[in-house]
Amino acid sequence: MTDTAKVLSIYHDSVVDGEGVRTVIFFAGCEHFCKGCHNPKSWNIQNGTEMTVKEIVKEALNPITDITLSGGDPFYQAPVVKQVARDLKEHGKNIWAYTGWTLEELQASKDEDKLELLTYIDVIVDGRFEIDKRDLSLQFRGSSNQEIIELDNGLRKTSYQK
Repeated sequence: MTDTAKVLSIYHDSVVDGEGVRTVIFFAGCEHFCKGCHNPKSWNIQNGTEMTVKEIVKEALNPITDITLSGGDPFYQAPVVKQVARDLKEHGKNIWAYTGWTLEELQASKDEDKLELLTYIDVIVDGRFEIDKRDLSLQFRGSSNQEIIELDNGLRKTSYQK
């Protein structure tokens, strides 16, 4: 088991990547290649800087912010990202995650790393960005097909629109 991930950046004090003030970890690597993606450089995992789980957690921990996992797609590096999420959760952090996968696709994958990562996530914003469904009036998502889902131990608790 590896304990390093490719990270594009860690951004502090975001107010657009989930509720409240958040620290956002942008992981490299994505296989969705959404037309109109706001961060296409994130698709290539080689664009990231290798960081250990310990380094990521240390950089992301801030007493006044919660956490958002983004990218790329954090589920692309699920074996390591699950460790990061677990450690941040142990520090009492609320965790949001953005993914191009739908919750149902992740659950149906039977990928143990992805399923475990889901258990540490409080809110998932799922679904591929679809340029023809782009809507600038939406809060916390880019296209109307994307869903904001509150999770309880990796299972759908509620869906809501902001």
